[in-house]
Amino acid sequence: MKRRNTPTKEAVLEVLKTAGKAMSQDAIEQEIHMDINRATIYRVLNRFCEDGVLHRIVADDGKQYFALSDKNDNNKVSDNHFHFKCLACDTIECLPNEVSFTVPNAYSVAHMNCVLTGICKDCS
Repeated sequence: MKRRNTPTKEAVLEVLKTAGKAMSQDAIEQEIHMDINRATIYRVLNRFCEDGVLHRIVADDGKQYFALSDKNDNNKVSDNHFHFKCLACDTIECLPNEVSFTVPNAYSVAHMNCVLTGICKDCS
């Protein structure tokens, strides 16, 4: 479904593109230099996730982060990858390799959320 472009959508996308990493709603809100309602930002983030523009990462503390989605050769978004949360600087980033796994018979995976925690390359 084609959605109309708005200044809020443009601002949210620009913040995430500039950051180049996953960000929480609070962090995105702090970087937007416009008067935008918190609920509007959350709605925009959820729609971007529905449309495959962003993907949602739920960290080990339950906090949600949002990152730009990469599209593969078939123009499909791949969320089948690990994320890394740094314990020192608190950043979350997408790790580049896809994950391969198997589940027992009669199980069907619809979504996965894998977050590794430790110290990132910048903090080590």
